[in-house]
Amino acid sequence: MPERLSVFYGPSVTVAAAMVGLSLATAVRAQVSGGSPDAYPSKPVRVIVGLAPGGGTDILARLFAQKLTSTLGRPFVVDNRPGAGGTVAYASVAKSPADGYTLLAVASGYSITPAFYKNLSYDSIADFAPISLVAEAPILLMVHPSLPVRSTRELLALAKSKAGALDAASAGVGTSNHLALELFNNLAGVRIVHIPYKGTGPALVDFMAGQVQMMFGNIVSSLPHVKAGRARVLAVTSAKRSAVVPDVPTVAESGVPTYVTTTWHGWLAPAGTPPPIVNKLSAELARAARSPDLLDQLAADGAEPVGSTPVQFNRHLVTEIARWSNLVKNAGLNLGHD
Repeated sequence: MPERLSVFYGPSVTVAAAMVGLSLATAVRAQVSGGSPDAYPSKPVRVIVGLAPGGGTDILARLFAQKLTSTLGRPFVVDNRPGAGGTVAYASVAKSPADGYTLLAVASGYSITPAFYKNLSYDSIADFAPISLVAEAPILLMVHPSLPVRSTRELLALAKSKAGALDAASAGVGTSNHLALELFNNLAGVRIVHIPYKGTGPALVDFMAGQVQMMFGNIVSSLPHVKAGRARVLAVTSAKRSAVVPDVPTVAESGVPTYVTTTWHGWLAPAGTPPPIVNKLSAELARAARSPDLLDQLAADGAEPVGSTPVQFNRHLVTEIARWSNLVKNAGLNLGHD
């Protein structure tokens, strides 16, 4: 009888034991990853921004964080951690638990950083899980109203007649508006001095006060100051004119034919974040980008919504990092970072 029981009940007992083990393993994984995707988020989520408050990255991060707070029912709290061109924040998030409760909002400066910093403590691709490319926007070439130029050609003439006499503010070394300046210097054959700040907010303050004479500014954070007369925009850096400022020419049509660059915004998570959570966040960000109220807000500031998949954003990151690394190398830029 014991043998017959063993033969008859053995497989069932084995299957039952395996199912119990599988359930326990699933429960452990769910506990480690912060719960199932359906339950995520079950607590507040931090969204790290590697630049000071007031810049375009910060503004867009807060817009999307507010939408996720509304749709997912838990606070998405923006936490600004400026320093070293954003690398302090990037390194911090790379080492954070991969549970979906620490995210990173980045702009195009993120893809520029590897070209300038040779010994980063993180890998820009391997240490992060791309979530979504959320928006893109042109950059504005602006001068302080006190500078006696009203076009890019006039600016070029002044810069060539007084080499090194003009200076330009940026959000920090290795940021998108810094590289926009370096690209301008390289392609136009001028030497405008770079003045770095810890974020777009502080840079704009000194620029509008006339402490620095020009700036390549993110359209999201800079356009209100242009409209208020505190800055004069000469051109946009995109390949075509912006619908927000259609009368403003591109840099390319204003004397620097090959000049084109834009800024973009996206969200990342630490590598190893469960794909269902990443996919859920990606879908919600894409939905937020299509929402009428956010569409209106983005359009008013000159940004265009994207809302990509994780795979699409990963492809974008790989392409951008290679592009800027090649440009920096070919242009011979050396910022002295190890």
